[in-house]
Amino acid sequence: MESNDVIGALASLAQQTRLDTFRLLVTREPEGVAAGELARLIDVPQNTMSAHLAILSRAGLVTGERHSRSIIYRANLDRLRDLMLFLIKDCCGGRSELCAPLIADLNPCCPPAESAHG
Repeated sequence: MESNDVIGALASLAQQTRLDTFRLLVTREPEGVAAGELARLIDVPQNTMSAHLAILSRAGLVTGERHSRSIIYRANLDRLRDLMLFLIKDCCGGRSELCAPLIADLNPCCPPAESAHG
């Protein structure tokens, strides 16, 4: 990722409704959520939600796909991964022991399988 891409992605999340929307979409992977349902869940007018989704989409953090009369939005987890990797690249000057707690905290929902020998 380029620095300008990272700045754009972070800027798009630097607003409460967009941050809430993105976090909600992450929880709804891989199904996604229709734009109207997002507006209802976040409790904002549909036209306001559309503007927020456009900003998140331009930043590459969400994608929309038309299904009949609805547009289903999904979090772009590849873009999120790229953003996180950019932010922690060369974490702690390459000293992995210093980054271990950070890496563990980034993996709260999917702990590694315990060793059969552990």
